[in-house]
Amino acid sequence: MLHAIGLMSGTSLDGVDVALIESDGISISSFGPTGFRPYDDEERALLRRALADAASLADRKARPGALREAEALVTEAHAEAVERFLAAYALRAREVDVVGFHGQTVIHRPERRLTVQIGDGAALARRLGIRTVHDLRAADVAAGGQGAPFVPVFHQALVRRAGLAGPVAVLNVGGVANVTWIDADAPPIACDTGPGNALIDDFMFERTGAGIDRDGAAAARGRVDPAALDRLMAHPYFAQRPPKSLDRNAFSREAVSGLATEDGAATLTAFTARSVAAIIAHLPAAPALWIVCGGGARNPTLLRMLARETGADVRTAEDFGWSAEALEAQAFAFLAVRSLAGLPLTFPTTTGVAEPLSGGVLAEP
Repeated sequence: MLHAIGLMSGTSLDGVDVALIESDGISISSFGPTGFRPYDDEERALLRRALADAASLADRKARPGALREAEALVTEAHAEAVERFLAAYALRAREVDVVGFHGQTVIHRPERRLTVQIGDGAALARRLGIRTVHDLRAADVAAGGQGAPFVPVFHQALVRRAGLAGPVAVLNVGGVANVTWIDADAPPIACDTGPGNALIDDFMFERTGAGIDRDGAAAARGRVDPAALDRLMAHPYFAQRPPKSLDRNAFSREAVSGLATEDGAATLTAFTARSVAAIIAHLPAAPALWIVCGGGARNPTLLRMLARETGADVRTAEDFGWSAEALEAQAFAFLAVRSLAGLPLTFPTTTGVAEPLSGGVLAEP
């Protein structure tokens, strides 16, 4: 068993999650502490500029506009996150076998065999003095896979560890929402379902400057606009069968531009819930249980809408003793261990890659 730290900076741009686990890459022996290093407003603004500048990228190694500065920020923020984490829990770098460093996704266009996660893995390994696995999505996309969702094999390990009977859906609601369908020993099926928090966050930032509908409060006060919701659900993505994946900016907020803030928030939240439910038609069997993790697990309005749209039991990761907020960081710790062992990270039923495929780039300190 190896001690691994996982790092995740998601498309919601809230900060860096840190998590320690003990694993052999097949099962999880134990979960250690977790941590979080938030981005401040200035850092978040730089990352938003980088996302805009990345929209026209064709070369995954290019860093035009704000991307070079943003990459330095991402590397520094992740280094700080790990250093603070080690200090907080009286851990030494030599006690950690590997770091799994996802980086910050700035563009994801698998149809063009392009995915870019900024962050200098080699520099991070040197600074921390810990070997680091990074650039984990690139091999899958280069081989024709979707490069996302990337953590279904970890979701499967969690469900097996909990002894849950299937079919179970593990739903991660970050900037984009993704689901893993798990049933006994059948291969997991996974895909991005549609928007997660990104549309809601961007809408609230535009209207209020807050960048979040905290606890779904605005949506709870608003009314869903059925016509606007229908226009949003008309997107052709929802008719596609998995495996499939999305970029953070794949959907437009134009349909709610004329609505009051609370009604717009309600409609976009309903859009996330309905787009999740739309995946049920593409699964072998409807999940009896949905386990929600990521930032969306903290939104009770979204959880209520998900229960209504899916007609199933909807619970949060915490209900099973999992960490909703740090679960993806834990996943990238798990994937780093798998990468070191040469075990597959992605599968035909999760990303559409032709055969199970390992990946990641190892940087030595």
